[in-house]
Amino acid sequence: MANERENSDHVDRLQQQWANELPDLDTEPMTILGRAYRLTNLVRPSIEETFASFGLDRGEFDVIATLRRSGAPCRLTPTELYTSLMISSGGLTHRLDRLQKAGLVVRERSAEDGRSVVVGLTKEGARLAETAFRADMASESFYLAGLSPKDRVDLASLLRKLLISLEARKDGDRA
Repeated sequence: MANERENSDHVDRLQQQWANELPDLDTEPMTILGRAYRLTNLVRPSIEETFASFGLDRGEFDVIATLRRSGAPCRLTPTELYTSLMISSGGLTHRLDRLQKAGLVVRERSAEDGRSVVVGLTKEGARLAETAFRADMASESFYLAGLSPKDRVDLASLLRKLLISLEARKDGDRA
């Protein structure tokens, strides 16, 4: 019994409880999606703590990281930013206000179209994005230590396959 408990996780225990209560229901989806949800909840505090150590919340980091990974000159329109981040324009405006006040981004008139604005990363913003991302990757690597390099490749491949299939569904339809 002890060995069985050692080889089971939280989702196994939930699945067993549901099997006892609703034996006719196939709970197989929770073996994947329930674990993904549980993993996210377990690592989120550490990720948020990492960004907080740099004076950022997760949303602020997402903005400067998106700008940084866009490549030189690290400038995007607000529409490009909120589309990439999958947030509302209002949510982006709030983040940009905080980041601009901190000297990490600038908003400028577009050289191509003076009616539109582009958001650019300052040198300090680029430095902070890189430093915080390196710390985040070191922290996240710690969580994967229980998997062999092959396991990591296999898991990443399967998750990519699932994500591609879900992203292909229009507007998240369940059909």
